[in-house]
Amino acid sequence: MSDRMTLQALESYLWGTAIILRGLVEAGDYKQYVFPLLFYKRISDVWDEEYAAALAETSDDAYARATANDRFVIPDGAHWNEMRSQARDVGPAIQGAMRAIEAANPDRLDGIFGDAPWTNKARLPDSTLKNLLEHLSGHTLSLANVPEDELGVAYEYLIKKFADDSGHTAQEFYTNRTVVHVMVQMLDPQPGDGVYDPTGGTGGMLISTLDEVKRRGGEYRTLRLYGQERNHMTASIARMNLALHGVEDFAIARGDTLEHPAFTDRDRLRKFDLVLANPPYSIKQWNRDAWQSDPWGRNFLGTPPQGRADYAFFQHILRSMDEKTGRCAILFPHGVLFRKEEAEMRKKLIEADLVECVLGLGPNLFYNSPMEACVIICRSRKAPERQGRVLLIDAVHEVARERAQSFLKPEHQAHILAAYHAFADDPGFARVATLDEIARQEYSLSIPLYVKRTQNGSNVRQADAATLPELWAAWEESGRTFWLEMDELVVMLDGISTKEIEEEEQ
Repeated sequence: MSDRMTLQALESYLWGTAIILRGLVEAGDYKQYVFPLLFYKRISDVWDEEYAAALAETSDDAYARATANDRFVIPDGAHWNEMRSQARDVGPAIQGAMRAIEAANPDRLDGIFGDAPWTNKARLPDSTLKNLLEHLSGHTLSLANVPEDELGVAYEYLIKKFADDSGHTAQEFYTNRTVVHVMVQMLDPQPGDGVYDPTGGTGGMLISTLDEVKRRGGEYRTLRLYGQERNHMTASIARMNLALHGVEDFAIARGDTLEHPAFTDRDRLRKFDLVLANPPYSIKQWNRDAWQSDPWGRNFLGTPPQGRADYAFFQHILRSMDEKTGRCAILFPHGVLFRKEEAEMRKKLIEADLVECVLGLGPNLFYNSPMEACVIICRSRKAPERQGRVLLIDAVHEVARERAQSFLKPEHQAHILAAYHAFADDPGFARVATLDEIARQEYSLSIPLYVKRTQNGSNVRQADAATLPELWAAWEESGRTFWLEMDELVVMLDGISTKEIEEEEQ
């Protein structure tokens, strides 16, 4: 078929691959088979499209092949159509073709197809693989039929579907896109910017930056996108994601950002204009001893506790920001704003006047976690009128929930962004605090300490004149900091229990 596909038809077509795998493969493992096959099909179809156009123009087979190979080289015997004709041992044939393509494109595609066990016939018999190949062969994924923008949107749809289906792995795999959109808009990406995500996941934050510049009519092709991801398959998915979106200037490295940062310049970390991140929160297995004498100078605020590496990621991000243009947006749980064990590091951070804004978001915006999330915005050089001050926004009620999913509606995003750009007090929603005020609160950035809730847009009246609903709201507000701290305590105790169980099993 060569008809132009609608987005709905494209999404349904892609999701059909997962349906074929149901019952044979765990939902969390769909991605390691479906994404490589989709990418393989796309580059084969685009190769055919460019070969056909060049051949029609010149009638020169050698020239047409060279033209098609300009984008990606597909060696003889490794094209998608040759897999369709494979009668048996389909898995080994697919694996061999993917390795041949990687080897023929070492600079751009090395290791991109991941390491799925294609040769495991017990999991994926020939019949299932043939069904997958035939299903995906039902449409031609050429640039004419499926432009890069549309395939990119469908790819993101598939990422979300896999996140929803995979349950316990969703949080590592997918970050709420409406939250990412707000983060990107707050950082105001510009053409030519270098953008970095040290915990890159599937590349969604980098793609959102690209989309924002494109949406505003900027030259998005001049953006330079970088990311690092420790999970091999997830890093491969990010690379495929960027390539399918038509991005050419990007680098996604595999590895542990804290232990082995991939982007360096001689004896220091490479600097970027924008850094966006959703670090894995409160991880306990990290090399704290090495951090105390970190060769990259990332311990300038101090050494985080073993049980919580949040401020290790935080300091890595701050050290990765360009000294003049650098700005970052980090999605964290609220505990980083007030935990006692990080108080000294937080004091140094605030005194350095790097924090520009703290945005408190509602619950359930982390997948599989009811905790409230927050976004911290930092700048290497704050605007003169913002120096010595921090904007705190309480957007806990700016959230919608449908079909067990929480998200920010466009009006929620607009309200948050308006408050951020105004950088002024907005009773019940936003408050500008001086560094002296924050010091008087023992350097806690817990938002309820600064932003006091209101009833119906007005400050709650004194107790002797307040109605029962107003008294209830005031009591509820007074306990909010306590319950945020209790959320953190529960997470900590869960971690201790998990560790004890692991030790008993050993």
